[in-house]
Amino acid sequence: MKTYHTPVKEIERKWFVVDAEDKVLGRLASEIATRLRGKHKPNFSTHMDVGDFIVVVNAEKVKLTGNKLDDKIYYRHTGYIGGIKERSAREILEKKPTELLKMAVKGMLSKNTLGRNQLKKLKIYTGSEHPHAAQQPVMLEL
Repeated sequence: MKTYHTPVKEIERKWFVVDAEDKVLGRLASEIATRLRGKHKPNFSTHMDVGDFIVVVNAEKVKLTGNKLDDKIYYRHTGYIGGIKERSAREILEKKPTELLKMAVKGMLSKNTLGRNQLKKLKIYTGSEHPHAAQQPVMLEL
């Protein structure tokens, strides 16, 4: 049996809107990552980008279970000696609410060019408005 590879011209990408209000961060991020990769499609291939576009609204209303809002720490390094910086999930949610969801989804995608291209198909907005009405996105219930 031969493996079917979808030609790039035949890949059909749809637009979906996800409302993040009162959704748990990790569960939402894993479902979004699955849709961005295209694992829900029958023509999924690990080396191709066959996923859909996802528009997330109300990103500032996402929930974290337990004490993760204060206990979950995100680290980054400046590149200088002793330059490790840390922020809690609460600080990130207050300053840049879109970054929290973006980091969660990014961690679930491939760490290569393919993963970076798939992440570009994720559009995250605070509030219920988004500028992608021309693409006629369909509401996706997760």
